[in-house]
Amino acid sequence: MITTERMAAVDRNAAALGVPRKQLMESSGNAVARAVGEVADPDDRVTIVAGRGNNGGDAFAAARFLDAYEPRVLLLGRAESIGTEIARENWAALQQGEYDAHEVGDSRALDLAGPGGATPDVVVDAMLGTGIAGALREPEASAARAIDASDATVVSVDVPSGVDADTGDAPESAVVADHVVTFHDAKPGLDALDADVTVADIGIPRAAERLAGPGDLLSVRRDPHSEKGDAGRVLVVGGGPYTGAPALAARGALRAGADLAFVSVPERVFGPIAGYAQDLIVQPYEAAHLTPAQVDGLVETATDYDDVVVLGPGLGSAEATEDAVREFLAAFEGRAVVDADALSAVPEVETGATLVCTPNRHELAAMGGPDVDDLRAASEEIEAFAAELGHVVLAKANEDVATDGETTRVSRAGTSGMTVGGTGDTLAGIVAAFLASHDPLDAATMAPYANGRAAELVGAERGDGLLASDLLDALPEAIWRDGDG
Repeated sequence: MITTERMAAVDRNAAALGVPRKQLMESSGNAVARAVGEVADPDDRVTIVAGRGNNGGDAFAAARFLDAYEPRVLLLGRAESIGTEIARENWAALQQGEYDAHEVGDSRALDLAGPGGATPDVVVDAMLGTGIAGALREPEASAARAIDASDATVVSVDVPSGVDADTGDAPESAVVADHVVTFHDAKPGLDALDADVTVADIGIPRAAERLAGPGDLLSVRRDPHSEKGDAGRVLVVGGGPYTGAPALAARGALRAGADLAFVSVPERVFGPIAGYAQDLIVQPYEAAHLTPAQVDGLVETATDYDDVVVLGPGLGSAEATEDAVREFLAAFEGRAVVDADALSAVPEVETGATLVCTPNRHELAAMGGPDVDDLRAASEEIEAFAAELGHVVLAKANEDVATDGETTRVSRAGTSGMTVGGTGDTLAGIVAAFLASHDPLDAATMAPYANGRAAELVGAERGDGLLASDLLDALPEAIWRDGDG
C-alpha cells in the first residue's frame, strides 16, 4: 500500500526519471475507461462528472477511450479555472474533438441526464482526488448528492470524492462508489469502503519508489504561521580533536530548515567553532573532550528543548568519550543522528532513542554490517543489518543506501567531488533537520538526495575543487527548488 503523501512523491520522482505526468494521465485515463467497460453494457449511457484538478484530467483522458459509449462530460466550474496545464490540454482535446463536454457554472443547474432526459447507467466520479478529503463544498456537494440519488453504477477515479484515501474516513457528503479504480498501488483507506477496488498499473517505474528524487522533498514546507522552534532545534554534540565537523553539521541543519542549532563542545575549541558562524549557539563545557560527567546535562538539554541530537562529528575516540557516548545513548529517549566516532557504540547499547545511523562503508563494517565496496549491490544485506540493529541506517557511498530494515531506498545524487572531507558532516546535520518533522526513513532518504543535489549545483558552477562548506550555500536551492517540482 502507499499513502497519499508518498504517492505524490513517487509521481514526481517518475517525472524526474523521464515519465512525465502527462504520460501517466493518459495511462490513468485508459485504466478508468477499462474499468467503466467492465461494468457497462454496450448500450449504456455514461456520464463523467469531473473536477478541475488532475483527477478531472484523468477523466477527460478516459472520455477519449470511451467513444463507444458516447460519454457526456460535465466539468464542475469554468474551463479557465482548471488547475494544471495537462488537465487543460485534455479538456481542450475534448472540445476540439467535438465531445459532449460542458462546463457547469452553477451547481444548482447540474443535470446528470443527457439530451431528452436520458439518465446515465454509469457515472464516473472524478471530482476530487486523493489530496482532498472531508466535507464537500459546492459545487461538489450538489454533484455528489445527484450522483448518490441516481440509479447509476458509480465508478470513482482514484478515491470516491470526499473520502480520505489514507484513513477511509468519509463525511456524509462523500460520494458512495460501487467501484474504485486507483493507480499504481492500493491506498490504505480504500479497505474501509464497501466498493470493488481495482489497482491499475499506469507505468510508474519501480525505481520511482526506490530511488530518492525531487518528490521526496515535496513535504519540506514551512507553515507560514510557524513560530521559532517549530521547524526543529538541533543539538550537535561533537568536537574536541576536530573543530570543523560539528560546525558543518550544525550549519547543515540550519540550511536544511532547522530554526536553531546548538553546538556542545569542549571549552578549548569554543573559539574556533563560535567563529565559523554567528548563527551557531555554542555551549562549551570544561573538559578536553566529552566525558561521562557531561552526559546528564546534555540529556537534560536535549530532552527539555525537544532537540534532535547529532552525536559524533569530530568527537574523537578517547576511552572516556566512548563511555560517554554509550551512557548518552542509554539515557536518551528522543531522536538522534549518530555519526562518525559515536557509531561504534550503537550495537552495544540498548536505547529508547529513535536513531538514524550514518556510517560510511568502513564504519558500517566496524559496526558489524556487511564489509563491501559496493553498498548498493549489498542493499539487502544492509537492510538485514538495520533490522537486526533496530535502527535506520543511512550507509554513505557514491550511491547512498537508506533502510529501516523493511524498506530500502537509494540516492544516486552527488558528484565525485564529494569525497572531500566534511560532506558527511553536512549530511548528518541535514538528516537532523528533516528528522525534526519527518519519519526516520524519510529523513534518511531526503537528506542524501538534498546533499547530493547541492553538490551537483555547486559542480555545475565551479567544477572540481568542491569544499564541504560550498554545499551550505547551495542547500536551500537544492531542497526547495527540487521540492517545488
